[in-house]
Amino acid sequence: MKEYLAFAARLRAARIEAGLSQIELGHKLKRPQSYVSNIEGGHQRVDVVELREFARVCEKPMSYFIE
Repeated sequence: MKEYLAFAARLRAARIEAGLSQIELGHKLKRPQSYVSNIEGGHQRVDVVELREFARVCEKPMSYFIE
């Protein structure tokens, strides 16, 4: 669980660095704000396809999230 929370923190940091609110990121991902909130809070996991979309929208390489 600790490792996933670190991963979720990287997702949050990438969103903030991209200058996006949870609502804006959700809109770009075609998901509700609650989806982003649940992931950032460690309550919902993402699969590799979702991670690729996060990386694309936040303009980060996928490796940023798993280092």
